[in-house]
Amino acid sequence: MKITQIGTPEIVMHNPDSRHNYFGWPTATRLQNGKIAVVASGFRLNHVCPFGKTVISYSEDEGKTYTMPAPVIDTALDDRDGGILAFGKSGVIVTSFNNTRGAQRNWAKGWAVKMNVKEYVDSYLDIVSDEEEERYLGSTFRISNDCGVTFGDIQKCPVTSPHGPCELPDGSLLWVGRMFSGNDAKKDGESVKAYKVNTDGTCELVGGIENIEIGGVEMLSCEPHAFPLDDGTILCHIRVQGSGKDSTVSNVFTTYQSVSNDSGRTWSKPEPLLSLRGGAPAHIMKHSSGVLISVYGYRDAPFGVKAMFSKDGGKTWDIDHDVYINGISADLGYPSTVELSDGSLLTVFYAIPEKGKPAIIMQQRWKFEL
Repeated sequence: MKITQIGTPEIVMHNPDSRHNYFGWPTATRLQNGKIAVVASGFRLNHVCPFGKTVISYSEDEGKTYTMPAPVIDTALDDRDGGILAFGKSGVIVTSFNNTRGAQRNWAKGWAVKMNVKEYVDSYLDIVSDEEEERYLGSTFRISNDCGVTFGDIQKCPVTSPHGPCELPDGSLLWVGRMFSGNDAKKDGESVKAYKVNTDGTCELVGGIENIEIGGVEMLSCEPHAFPLDDGTILCHIRVQGSGKDSTVSNVFTTYQSVSNDSGRTWSKPEPLLSLRGGAPAHIMKHSSGVLISVYGYRDAPFGVKAMFSKDGGKTWDIDHDVYINGISADLGYPSTVELSDGSLLTVFYAIPEKGKPAIIMQQRWKFEL
């Protein structure tokens, strides 16, 4: 494969006239009405802060311009990763997750002091009640039945993932994710699970993917993205990293693949797709040519977003093609891709565009040659 960038990276979401100008962890999709929708966590102070809102922007001109980001999930807590999926004739699900007030305070001991906003952060957390935390803490989602014009109540699912669920050929929604933790903590024995999400907001456990070991050490498996093929096969790309318990594998940051042939009930043993520092997390889509494309963040210098391609239904992948090179900071990634009307691609991600500036949502147009 050969990738050619079209133009230069462009801004999708930012808020330059405010301190609340950190945006991260986006997902882009094509809606049933032809619009492109991008969701992300925005209006933040930093990578971890209590002011995050899950916001959405729409484009009616193939990503040339976007509406101002508007909140979709805005709880009293820090609403983080934004996932989105268009399903059925007019359904749209937007996903997010958050953390406890205690976790927020602990993280603020570092970054908020450096930014001289610790008192500001603490004063906000002081007014968040026990009742509010209990009501909203979790992996959250809202469903729209009119192509994202209006959304229903906030619901919760036991698992979380950056890009949300996928739609199976039978029209059901399958959410493959890591079990939610309010303190973002890994629990011993925890693994990636698959849940069916019903349109009434209820969730049913379907199956799970076994934990991944490298050199006899159990890794942290998280931030998966599942994608169904036309024949019912489901591919799942999983972020795998060291848990910190063993220094020999603590630097791992890579992507594994697992496959299900029975609607997510059972899954194959996960197999590595990239080197131990190859990058993650990934987002899978199918191009009109039939080629599968999975994009992922790369956090070693020079930092950026890469793509891999499969022409055989995910059995083999052509890896490590540069979509975007940042050269500034490893605080970037979480890409996802939409095919444009001319067959070219639009990949949306978050990155720091200039040294000393906050992360924002950006996009890069590109095309590939077989």
